[in-house]
Amino acid sequence: MTEWAVELKDVKKTYRTGPIEVPALRGISLRVAPGEFLAIAGPSGSGKTTLLNIIGGLDRADAGEVLVEGKNLQLLSSGELARLRLQRLGFVFQAYNLLPVLTALENAEFTLLLQGVPVEQRKERVQKLFAEIGLASLEHRRPGELSGGQQQRVAVARAMVTEPALILADEPTANLDSVTATALLEVMEQLNRAHGTTFVYATHDPQVMERARRLIRLHDGQIASDVVRAGQTP
Repeated sequence: MTEWAVELKDVKKTYRTGPIEVPALRGISLRVAPGEFLAIAGPSGSGKTTLLNIIGGLDRADAGEVLVEGKNLQLLSSGELARLRLQRLGFVFQAYNLLPVLTALENAEFTLLLQGVPVEQRKERVQKLFAEIGLASLEHRRPGELSGGQQQRVAVARAMVTEPALILADEPTANLDSVTATALLEVMEQLNRAHGTTFVYATHDPQVMERARRLIRLHDGQIASDVVRAGQTP
């Protein structure tokens, strides 16, 4: 039986503010195969970020099952979820979330440091990845000395360097101009093909939607359409 990278079964989530209830997800079911390059699109409030956060174990569903590599996240403790995020998941956000006092290399190796990887091995892995994505000469610059596109590449390297099974990217191109966004997407697509890492985006960006090999559109917390393009097997 195929082990799906992600499998959701009738996932529901409602946010509550006092007496007011706001349904964010109204019964989402989907399967993501290993190695997919998938975008989740939809208007603000459609549930994109909530869905990404639930897949990444940053938030919990109110009902349904959330499986990542066969593990039911609903049954994991907070500590177990933290270990899963550290070992198997990578995150890229709209804000680059780089530490300003650290160099590009130190930012990129930070998760490896948390994993206890020895210093020489950390540097070797980061430098190899930096060479792949066009950051080879920028290891010792701090975030303030990098362009927005370069900072986002460092964020991608930080997510990729642990060799995760799944990268979750929430509006990663939102703060970039179109040329820089295109270059970043080419880098991520290259990493997807070279390493077989599964990418799931939440996005408003037409460029991301166009490049995705599978496009899911959400509306009011439900899947409105799910279009698979060449090379994908959901």
